[in-house]
Amino acid sequence: MDRRGRGQSGDTLPYVAEHEFEDVAALVDSIPGTVRVLRHSYGALCSLEATLLTPRIHKLILNEPPMYTTTDISYPEDSLDRYDALLRAGDAERALLMLYEVGQTPADEVHMLQSQPNWQARVAAAHTIPREVLAVRDYAADPARFRSMSTPILFLLGGETLPIYTAATQALHRWLPHSQIVVLPGQPHDAVVTAPDLVSREVLHYFLDAA
Repeated sequence: MDRRGRGQSGDTLPYVAEHEFEDVAALVDSIPGTVRVLRHSYGALCSLEATLLTPRIHKLILNEPPMYTTTDISYPEDSLDRYDALLRAGDAERALLMLYEVGQTPADEVHMLQSQPNWQARVAAAHTIPREVLAVRDYAADPARFRSMSTPILFLLGGETLPIYTAATQALHRWLPHSQIVVLPGQPHDAVVTAPDLVSREVLHYFLDAA
């Protein structure tokens, strides 16, 4: 599914992150039978929260949900202003590349993302990124809210990802009683792009396991 303002998904302003959580729960509740959910990054965080809104998620795979409260992270104070200025100037691609640079994404990973068929879709969704960054920044993670969660969860963690994602994944794993972590050796944050066969094997193994 596309998040709000992306692809063919509609949008409602002002943006409220909780609506993303509700969207995932609503989609899950509309599907008959057993539902398994796989999400990446901010989408993974939205899906984790959706699990508190619906009992119908049978299994959940989350690839590196971000939580800025778990580690020190600092961006130049003018980053979002510069980003918005580029968007207003009609240069969404340059804005996106600036954000990857500020976020310390390795150059070879950025080049790989640019070579993918969905790169233009990423560029088209550039206007949604600042609000999602702010939503993650303001996300107040409370371990107590997750203690009664019974949904089995698998965290995928790149062996060469950024520290913020490692810290967030490890923290959530500690908080969630029915979770486990699989480390993807040598992979960055976007392992689904850099190692699709490896990710597919882990996903199918977990989702098709009868346990």
